Amino acid sequence: MTTYFAGFALGFTLILAIGAQNAFVLRQGLMRQHVLAVVLVCGISDAVLIAAGVAGFGALAQAVPGLEWGMRVFGAAFLMWYGLRTLWGAWKGGHVMQAGEKAGSLRLAVLTCLALTWLNPHVYLDTVVLLGSVSAQYEDRLGFGLGAASASFVFFFSLGYGARLLAPVFAKPSAWRVLDLGVGVTMLLIAVGLLAG
Repeated sequence: MTTYFAGFALGFTLILAIGAQNAFVLRQGLMRQHVLAVVLVCGISDAVLIAAGVAGFGALAQAVPGLEWGMRVFGAAFLMWYGLRTLWGAWKGGHVMQAGEKAGSLRLAVLTCLALTWLNPHVYLDTVVLLGSVSAQYEDRLGFGLGAASASFVFFFSLGYGARLLAPVFAKPSAWRVLDLGVGVTMLLIAVGLLAG
């Protein structure tokens, strides 16, 4: 159990930082739109990546020349597109910014979530490389991986469904504009960071 909690603690710490994926989950939670599907996609994706890292595939990025660069470019391009789209929504405002409104399709929400997860090189660095290398220090690598994967599920479910507590704040269109502005700027900054790094 000690190894499990070590994995849980490290996994939870890594996922706490605000990023594109977390911002998207928060927004979906506030909209009360496809929350279960989004948090499951995030949790399962993280679990698959953590399993890959714990199984020893963390060296793949080092073994394949140009893989990391390609991941950075594709990830940055997607984040720029999504960030600009979100900033446009903040500038435009409108009726789609109502909490609880069912404005987007399930398919679009899942595809966006998958892209924000799988096209983000930071996800690979945190889950596959970092968690994978730290797990090598433990005899019970499976327990460590299960702890880290559990942390992802706990975090995403808490963020997605806990966002409802903020619903009164986001009853005002101006609050949605501020959130979209923050999300859009965050996405663009992460994209620039990917290209610069």
